[in-house]
Amino acid sequence: MITVTDLTKVYRSRGRETAALDGVDLRVREGEVFGVVGRSGAGKSTLIRCINLLERPDSGTVTVAGQDLTALSGRELRAARTRIGMIFQHFNLLSARTVQDNVELPLEILGLSGQERARKALDLLDLVGLADRAKAYPAQLSGGQKQRVGIARALAGDPQVLLSDEATSALDPETTRSVLELLRELNRELGLTVLLITHEMDVVKAVCDSAALMRSGRITESGTLDELLATPGSEIAAQLFPVGGESDGPASTVVDITFHGGTASRPVISHLSRTYNLDVSILGAAMDTVGGRQVGRMRIELPGPYEENIVPLGFLREQGLQIDPVGAGADRVGAGAAGLSTLESAK
Repeated sequence: MITVTDLTKVYRSRGRETAALDGVDLRVREGEVFGVVGRSGAGKSTLIRCINLLERPDSGTVTVAGQDLTALSGRELRAARTRIGMIFQHFNLLSARTVQDNVELPLEILGLSGQERARKALDLLDLVGLADRAKAYPAQLSGGQKQRVGIARALAGDPQVLLSDEATSALDPETTRSVLELLRELNRELGLTVLLITHEMDVVKAVCDSAALMRSGRITESGTLDELLATPGSEIAAQLFPVGGESDGPASTVVDITFHGGTASRPVISHLSRTYNLDVSILGAAMDTVGGRQVGRMRIELPGPYEENIVPLGFLREQGLQIDPVGAGADRVGAGAAGLSTLESAK
């Protein structure tokens, strides 16, 4: 649905250049909720504004629903933008207009009659749970209600794609949950493709099917949450389910285990301990639900160095678990892989 290829954007000020986007590649599939996560200054907001051409990139292409937006201008670009809704962090509502009038604004621009505008605006307000606030003004609404008006306004043009630029970062946790639930509901009911920008990993955990990590204008990793959780060393997986805990002694093996799918409900660790007569220490754990499935991470310690635990770790992998060695174990795995690579090159 959305394909971004080699996108670059450089800002110039007082003789200095800052690369906000540096060769960004991104693919969002039709009907999914995709989150782009990263710290402030990573280039997230620039990316989303370049996707709907509110800012024009210096190079690269943006394709939405098979149409290259970067090749359009004028009337053609305005027509293409009607298929892309946008919700903002600070709502951007007009204080002198009622809630209904704010939702009607894009419909006025599209040239609909007053009767058509009113009917559609009221339908949209009902969809977002604000039918009884149609005649209120923005100053009379809570932050969550204002964002719901912003969502209704973004849906006025019957978009195929909904872009969200930090839409929940100004809201309290309870209101954030309700807005995210609304976005997921709209995604399912209307078949909307949703691309959201956030710096909060809890937002990704709560609503996203896929995610990408952005740093210094680049996408450093991307994929479905299942793929990322199964990827050794994934930063997103580690931030979704952070685990801590330090080993008590140097002569031990510490690994992070990722449970997802059916493995999350099986007593794998107790089975490991009984099968190999091992004293397994649990140093830390985190469990949650992602996409309706239980997912979690656990840090465990096995007695003895990594080389002595190859077989029990192999047992865990056979159970469908993702195993990431920590500390000295990770160093030994990396050294082993490097040695194997050198051997292969010498053949």
